[in-house]
Amino acid sequence: MPAKNSKRIEIEFRSRFSKRVYLRLKKFLDRHAKNLSQDDKDVHFFIFPDKLLKVVSNVSKKNAKVVLKLNKIGRGSDFEEIEIPIDTAAVKSWVALFTRLGFRNMMHSYQKRQNYLYKGVEAALKWSKAWGHHLELEVLVRTETEKKLAEIKIKRVAKELGVGLMTDRELRKFTKSAEAEYARNLRS
Repeated sequence: MPAKNSKRIEIEFRSRFSKRVYLRLKKFLDRHAKNLSQDDKDVHFFIFPDKLLKVVSNVSKKNAKVVLKLNKIGRGSDFEEIEIPIDTAAVKSWVALFTRLGFRNMMHSYQKRQNYLYKGVEAALKWSKAWGHHLELEVLVRTETEKKLAEIKIKRVAKELGVGLMTDRELRKFTKSAEAEYARNLRS
């Protein structure tokens, strides 16, 4: 029987920066945060106007999943998710299935990622071709009332780390540009 409240909502903010800032953050987090592990991922994103579907091969942890985020980046900080664990050998089949179903707006990305826990906030220090060096700050909540507190906690940590958080407008502009760039590269 499922848990009484199995709803999973990620409160998530992002920051992009230079390699120099990335190295400063890595040094700081290695010293002051709990290292949760390397977490490199090979991800296929299927992009919809109002949500995001992902097939994720977690290379570091040797597992995989299909994830539906019921919100799109740049449309608020809360992302309710539905996750389905899958066999790693089935990743290509899931990608083929979604592609054959007509989900054409797809991006593929390999992400180098190191996860930390700092003052109750999960911090994923990342690099990918599309995003460059960046940080995701996240708190998992179960109820709507916990959202505001999670946002405050994340903003405090970002300020302490000396990184600016991207606004929804900046995120929409960036993701639209990244999606267009990916599509141009596919055509050429």
